[in-house]
Amino acid sequence: MKITVVAVGKLKERFWTDACGEYLKRLKPYAQVSVVEVADIDPDRAGGVDAARTKEGEAILAALPTGAYTVLLAIEGPLRSSEDIAGRIDELGLLGRSNIAFVVGGSSGVSDAVRHRADELVSLGRITLPHNLARVVLLEQIYRAFKISRHEPYHK
Repeated sequence: MKITVVAVGKLKERFWTDACGEYLKRLKPYAQVSVVEVADIDPDRAGGVDAARTKEGEAILAALPTGAYTVLLAIEGPLRSSEDIAGRIDELGLLGRSNIAFVVGGSSGVSDAVRHRADELVSLGRITLPHNLARVVLLEQIYRAFKISRHEPYHK
């Protein structure tokens, strides 16, 4: 299985890069997982929030692998348990959708074009997470999903 995380913004602090690096390392035995960062656009320089979202959206769409089943992290999406995420990844694999992309938007959200491209929305919870933290939580949940699917031990 190939999983791509497309995320707006570059991780600048070492604790974010270390956390993501740890989960990417742990995921190596289970899947080919990569992170593609697209530039976050300053609304003041882009002509407003909508213009910045549009430019970020174009970069997100360009970064999505061709034919990838796309899951957008969105606060208004359905809530999924870790077991639900594991089951969904397994289900997609059984349906022949072995190329999955997860999108983590920027601080202003994502453009309508990205929303329309998404095959499904998923929420990590009803709280607002900084996009850097959302990326770490997503990678941890993908790792947890593989552990659950393989009935391997993982702390609860």
